[in-house]
Amino acid sequence: MEKKDLRIVFFGTPDFAVESLRRLVEGGYNIVGVVTMPDKPAGRGHHMYQSDVKRYALAQGLPLLQPVKLKDEAFVDALRSLRADLQIVIAFRMLPEVVWAMPRLGTFNLHASLLPKYRGAAPINWAVMNGDTETGVTTFFLKHEIDTGDIIEQRKIPIARTDNVEIVHDKLMHLGAQMVIDTVDSIIDGTVKTTPQAQMLTAGQQPTPAPKIFKDTCRIDWNRTAEALYNHVRGLSPYPAAWTEIVDATGKAHSTKVFATGQPQAKPEGELPGTITSDGRHLWVACADGRLEITQLQVAGKKRMPADAFLRGFKIEDAHCD
Repeated sequence: MEKKDLRIVFFGTPDFAVESLRRLVEGGYNIVGVVTMPDKPAGRGHHMYQSDVKRYALAQGLPLLQPVKLKDEAFVDALRSLRADLQIVIAFRMLPEVVWAMPRLGTFNLHASLLPKYRGAAPINWAVMNGDTETGVTTFFLKHEIDTGDIIEQRKIPIARTDNVEIVHDKLMHLGAQMVIDTVDSIIDGTVKTTPQAQMLTAGQQPTPAPKIFKDTCRIDWNRTAEALYNHVRGLSPYPAAWTEIVDATGKAHSTKVFATGQPQAKPEGELPGTITSDGRHLWVACADGRLEITQLQVAGKKRMPADAFLRGFKIEDAHCD
């Protein structure tokens, strides 16, 4: 089979998925349809937001479907009418069996981790937050349980100690896009091989979860170690961002996002977690076993700024982080 004869339907939403779709389109693969989320209101003006995948699909003149419910008969019929041989899913919702089992060659997913590690919605965040030194991408065929299908291929990258989640995201986006192309090629030429995820676990080992990130997940607990909080901040930067409350001398709490810190340092003996110290240019906060220098932050209602700019407009005396 030639790639122009393989009918592909692509499912995706954010920019992470666009890179793979772009490679497929520019590589001459036959994309007969694109499925993405419905438009939704966003921002203060509640203007209708179009997904990154939708904007790219429209620019390329690709047929587009935006179902509200994936089991809706009208959507299933429209999808079936595209007569896909293969479906590719990247950063999309969980598909019902009636959808993922439709193509004769199956449906495969690109996942931003080395499965079975970090199954779930936020694999890149959790890899960085947990201080991992390596991650990667996986392609696998879909089955009933989320992120559990047989693995087609995996590729690894190192996570540098100074990488935040944005840097790792972009590395994986490009690495994954190439692997999507290679996975499609192996399906076309009939050389594709799969490995059950259970075979990739050693005795007693369990898959690692990567649950959705919520606001409470992002809150900084200054009673944790400096090393854990250093990873916590970079694993959430720049989005959705770790946060804390800076309580000023009057007792007013200022919700503050923290985008970057320096490396963990020792702290003066007896300094309590959450204690703020400053020399007028640098801002340190004590943790359980050390302290971190906050280098970039954003107080609610203000712009993101370096710490020295923040200190010029905020009275730090007797303030602390809660």
